Amino acid sequence: MRRALGTLAFLAALAVPLPALAQVNVRFVAPERYTDAAYRFGSGPPLRVTLAEMRRLFESLGNRVLAPGQSLDIDVLDIDLAGFDQPGGNVPFGLRVVNDVTPPRFRLRYALREGRRTVLSAEEAISDLNFLMRTARSSSGQTFYYERELLRDWFQARIAERRPPRN
Repeated sequence: MRRALGTLAFLAALAVPLPALAQVNVRFVAPERYTDAAYRFGSGPPLRVTLAEMRRLFESLGNRVLAPGQSLDIDVLDIDLAGFDQPGGNVPFGLRVVNDVTPPRFRLRYALREGRRTVLSAEEAISDLNFLMRTARSSSGQTFYYERELLRDWFQARIAERRPPRN
């Protein structure tokens, strides 16, 4: 009898719907046309590595911020990495030159949903012209450091705080 009651309780617990987990869906739209997502002269990772890292970054930011039952769809329409590739430069491979006129830029289309209801959606270009003035944080040789900082700040403002983009 006890065993039967235990089994019934277990089955009843399985029948109770659990809250849906938060999820981030990232789609790269025509990445072969992106302004500058691949290091062309061997000064960094190829396009597939860049896209995989950006996907991982969006997903990890979403996992920290989104509540169960929320989902975020992000279409990445363009990527322009900080700096520019310079071939040669007395090195066997190219050299990535970063200066204050070459900030990272992204063009994104996104929709934040709670269940089936869209609570925030927009398309916007994001950039930070003052990206080199972030002296409080150190890059410590991280790949895509400036892009990470830009996307982290954008995610906090748009998704976590739900501040709409300025038009």
